[in-house]
Amino acid sequence: MDEIVRSSAAQQIPQIMSEMQDAADMLQSVGWCVAVFGSARIAPDSPYYSMATELGRQLAGASLPLIAGGGPGIMEAANRGAYEAGGVSIGLNIKLAHESDGNPYQTHRLAFEYFFSRKATFFMHSAAYVALPGGMGTLDELFEVLTLLQTRKVPPAPVILMGTDFWKGLLVWMRDNLLSRQLIVEEDLDRIIVTDEPEEALRHIQAFCREHSSQLCPEASMPE
Repeated sequence: MDEIVRSSAAQQIPQIMSEMQDAADMLQSVGWCVAVFGSARIAPDSPYYSMATELGRQLAGASLPLIAGGGPGIMEAANRGAYEAGGVSIGLNIKLAHESDGNPYQTHRLAFEYFFSRKATFFMHSAAYVALPGGMGTLDELFEVLTLLQTRKVPPAPVILMGTDFWKGLLVWMRDNLLSRQLIVEEDLDRIIVTDEPEEALRHIQAFCREHSSQLCPEASMPE
C-alpha cells in the first residue's frame, strides 16, 4: 500500500483555491448546471447505467448543462448521454490511484486533487441535483447537498433520487430514525423526489427552474 503523506493546511490551501478558481473561470460561461452523482463501480450492462445515459440525453435535449464526476460507471453514463446528444457535458475529474484519467464523454474537463474543491464546484454551479446508486462518495455528496439546503447555504434546488429500489431503504431509515427523533423535519424529506424515469426527473427540474430562476441567480435566466 502506498504511503499517505499528510500535507499541512498551508500547503493544501493554495491548490484548493486554484482548483476552485479554474473551475469558476471555465464554468462562468456555461451557467447553471444539473449535477449527477453516482458510483464509478456500476457496469455498462447495469440498468442504472442505462438510466443515467438516458438522463444525460434528456438534459441535453432540454439545453441543460450536465455536471458529473468525470469517472467511469454512473458518471460516464451521464456524461455519455449528454455528450452523444450534443449537450454540455462537464466532468470534475478527481485524481485517484484506482481510477483512470476520466471518461471520454466530456465537453468541459476539469482536474482536481482535492475532494473539497471538487465538491464545492458542484454546489457553486448546480441548480438541481440527481443521485443514482452509489457508495460512500455518492452518499457523501447527497447528504452534503441536503445539509446545505437545510441550512440555506445554497439556493433552493430539487434533489432527485433515481432508482427507487435502491433508495427506499435509506428513506425508510431516515423517516424511522431521524424524523421520529426530531433530528430532521418533514420538509427535509419533502424536498427529495424519487423516480425511475429520466423524463420525470427532467420535468421536475424544468418546473423548479422556471419557478425559481430569479432566486437562483438574479443576473441569469434558467433555460426553458
